[in-house]
Amino acid sequence: MAATPDYYKTLGVPRKATSDEIKKAYRKLARKHHPDAGGDEAKFKEISEAYEVLSDEKKRNLYDQYGTASERQIPHGWGGSVEGNPFAGFGGWAEILESIRKGEGVFGGDFNFGGFGQQRQQRRVQAQRGQDMNVSLRVSFDEAFRGTEKRVNVQVPGKKEKETLTVKVPAGAVDGGRLRFKGKGAHGQNGGEPGDLLITTKIEPHALFTRQGADVYITLPLTFAEAALGAQVVVPAPDATKVRVKVPAGTQSGSVLTIKGKGAPQVAPQAQGTSKGNGNLMIVCEVVVPKELSAEQRKALEDFQAATEAAAQADPQAPIRNW
Repeated sequence: MAATPDYYKTLGVPRKATSDEIKKAYRKLARKHHPDAGGDEAKFKEISEAYEVLSDEKKRNLYDQYGTASERQIPHGWGGSVEGNPFAGFGGWAEILESIRKGEGVFGGDFNFGGFGQQRQQRRVQAQRGQDMNVSLRVSFDEAFRGTEKRVNVQVPGKKEKETLTVKVPAGAVDGGRLRFKGKGAHGQNGGEPGDLLITTKIEPHALFTRQGADVYITLPLTFAEAALGAQVVVPAPDATKVRVKVPAGTQSGSVLTIKGKGAPQVAPQAQGTSKGNGNLMIVCEVVVPKELSAEQRKALEDFQAATEAAAQADPQAPIRNW
């Protein structure tokens, strides 16, 4: 039998944690590891299992006392249920002796070791849940940003024909996010319930934009003059609108300008009582050096270079390069 994990360690709480502390820790970890937010599904299941046990007073008491929340797993002689102790349910010696006097045997007429053995044998044939199925769904950048519906054909093991499902991709879907269809996976065995169908979204690249969660990134090319002197530039946004951006004078290549609320819709779980909202549009400035210059441009840059060197000679404490 596999060892029961340390649920307190899984949630990062002390063994004397209150119910509110356990709930708070679970919500924090669930937001981080939820599969729909690109988190690890196995880790999310561990967190959910730990919370299911520690948030239930009866299960938590069993876990604290025996190291397991399942009554079936309590060792013999630990005061478990009838399944853990074949003599539980009988009275004291007086009741046993009365059974002998009546000719019913030590354990009475309703109990026999043959029947008990059959029950133990039957319990060995346990119902098994069907396996989860994983399918990848490719969507365009715009479809993931706005949300869409897709029809997916799935071949379920044990079925001859494929099953067609309509998948609603939420607005703001992330690359690697998962959509779960309960009971649409492989069939269970011995009466077990079927597994789930997990559809993982794969977002195709866009010519202008990239995504990091709900934040959308775009590269803004700037001329040397625009970066040095400052400029007003119109930039396309992923929602098909355009925004006017003020580039400050002296902007360096790699600087990032933020337009709040112009990113993708948030799909990750949020703190209770807060709205999801949108991410931000992140504009990455890139100063472009021209490969060819006209005579006029060259003359202007040569004059700028001469003026820069003159300024450096006049103030040797402020060099261009700090090394």
